[in-house]
Amino acid sequence: MNITVVAIGFVSMLALMFLGIPVAVAIVAVGAFGGYLFFGFPLVDMMGGVIWSSLNSPSILAIPLFMLLGELLLRGGIADRMYDALAVWLNRLPGGLLHTNIATCALFSATSGSSVATAATVGTIALPALEERGYRPGPSLGSLAAGGTLGILIPPSINLLVYGSLANTSVGQLFAAGLVPGILLAALFSVYIFLFEGRGQAAATPVPLSVKLAHLRFLVPPMIIFGVVMGSIYGGFATPTESAAMGVVVALILVAANGRLNRELLVNCSIQAARTTGMTVIVLACALLLNVTISMLGVTQAVTKWVATFGLDQIGLILVLIVFYLILGMFMDAMSMLVLTVPITVPLVVAVGIDPIWFGIFIVLMCELALITPPVGMNLFVVQGIRRDGGSFSDVIRGAAPYAAIMIGFTVLLLFVPGIAMWLPDTLSARM
Repeated sequence: MNITVVAIGFVSMLALMFLGIPVAVAIVAVGAFGGYLFFGFPLVDMMGGVIWSSLNSPSILAIPLFMLLGELLLRGGIADRMYDALAVWLNRLPGGLLHTNIATCALFSATSGSSVATAATVGTIALPALEERGYRPGPSLGSLAAGGTLGILIPPSINLLVYGSLANTSVGQLFAAGLVPGILLAALFSVYIFLFEGRGQAAATPVPLSVKLAHLRFLVPPMIIFGVVMGSIYGGFATPTESAAMGVVVALILVAANGRLNRELLVNCSIQAARTTGMTVIVLACALLLNVTISMLGVTQAVTKWVATFGLDQIGLILVLIVFYLILGMFMDAMSMLVLTVPITVPLVVAVGIDPIWFGIFIVLMCELALITPPVGMNLFVVQGIRRDGGSFSDVIRGAAPYAAIMIGFTVLLLFVPGIAMWLPDTLSARM
């Protein structure tokens, strides 16, 4: 298999995307045309069965359930109260509500699983308060865009679910591997805010301890949901899909307790969850179609042999992949980047002895970077879209740039200290 053919196919796909062709259509065009060109219609004919058998799995069913869970938290008023509770505890720190943005994003991520949903939800709640308190647009918007990226790292994560399906690895272990890096990354964001964004800011009004303690009750619902979802997985009595269903049931009970549960809310949550799921699954289905052609052509073996000629060790290969994903993330959304590259890169890294669980966290970090790197950073556009002052898009880019640098540094740290990601899954595996 000539590596030139692989390059032509990949470049053709990128060219179609740059021309404005939808990502899913570009993937199908290259995958189906390539399959027909090399193997004829019989290969194209069998693709439907392969896609159906791949999507007809319990792990894929978890995607709409986690989407619905996030919608219930947003529309049921749980997210609003969660932000208010964290604000009264954190707004006295240097950086004030910027810490609240990061903390709320992290906590919402622990129950939602979607970066775009996290950025949109927390941004909608936070921006009015930030504007009222006179926070500068750049740091405010940047913290929301960057905090939103935690949605695909802190479990449960839609991207980790998709990675687990494509790479045939344990979703439970991936969730465990993402927890510590997600918390550490959120802490690094707050350290940056504490050191560099707290100067020249008006002091927040002191909040009595009694009020702070009273607000703690608003943090109980998301903690209950997180405990049910993750506890059921690691307790050994539920799969990720079953835990997602349990999370939805608990969310419905909590929303009902808030007095928000009605027919209109259920319809709106279901419709929005279906739309977001449809967008995700159609890209995944098209990627699976492309994978059929990739497998039949022996693309993975060809790329592995080609990379082997450079004599790269584990560290060298990962550093090359960091540059590759940084460039790719500037022009492609996170989910598309994930589903297009995993079938090729996973066998490549496994061949040099890299753990696929660790690599799942690495590639999700690269997807996080793609969400805040222009010109196609999805979270940048989401946050810009919900601001009300009509300011420049460059405010968001400048505000998110320091967090992108932190992510790159953290990825390098993860490379040299893999135990950051692997300690928890290894510990849990040893006890089971």
